[in-house]
Amino acid sequence: MRDITKKIASAIGAAAAALGCVIVSGPPAAAAGKWCNHSVCIETYDHGTYLGRVEVSVTNTNQPHRITARVWTTNGWSTHTKTEDVAEFRTYRDQAYPQRHFPAGTRLCAEGFRGGESVGLPCVTITD
Repeated sequence: MRDITKKIASAIGAAAAALGCVIVSGPPAAAAGKWCNHSVCIETYDHGTYLGRVEVSVTNTNQPHRITARVWTTNGWSTHTKTEDVAEFRTYRDQAYPQRHFPAGTRLCAEGFRGGESVGLPCVTITD
């Protein structure tokens, strides 16, 4: 009986892990999630085509830098985040607040800048 219980628990754990990998790594954003490219990540907290808040993070290196980011969609919405002087080995974070629905198929992108140079450009497609 104990072996059967272990096998069932193992199968459930493997299925849950596989499902988590599909949700996190998939390019469409039908639900809240986090997507990264090099040193920049965007994270959404809403489901479907509504975006209320988007968080942008830029990982810093071993030197202080001035960091900022730009967040935009392919249907014309755009904003710049605050500029911040960041100490070494610290992650910059800021939020953008679109607070609107976007047509399915719209791309959400964020580009992070460290010392004036682009350090990553993650994009995700908004779906129903």
